[in-house]
Amino acid sequence: MENRRSFVSAILLAAAIPTWLFGATRLSQGPPPTPPVGGRKPPSDQGPETPEVPSADKHILDENEKEIKKKVERLYDLASDLKTQVEKTDSSKVLSLNLIRKAEEIEKLAHDIKTRSKG
Repeated sequence: MENRRSFVSAILLAAAIPTWLFGATRLSQGPPPTPPVGGRKPPSDQGPETPEVPSADKHILDENEKEIKKKVERLYDLASDLKTQVEKTDSSKVLSLNLIRKAEEIEKLAHDIKTRSKG
């Protein structure tokens, strides 16, 4: 009975991951910029002040963003495959080891994406 509970919780986790990921990517963009102290506006000939990111850090951030996008695509593919396998399998009679492995892989990938998103 415990294995079935683990399996069902893994399936529910796999179904909830895409929703969580799209919300997490919005949060990882950071808070909106705060207005300058004292109500002063930046000079009109210059745009709003943005922190300058050193080129090495920017390169690392760009690479990290590319990796996150690749992993999200992989996660989406795995979750879709898992969903189709679950629909084809009568899980009340047969507990496929392949389904469990795929759910564990999805969980690890989601954790890695979450870790990378935090920075």
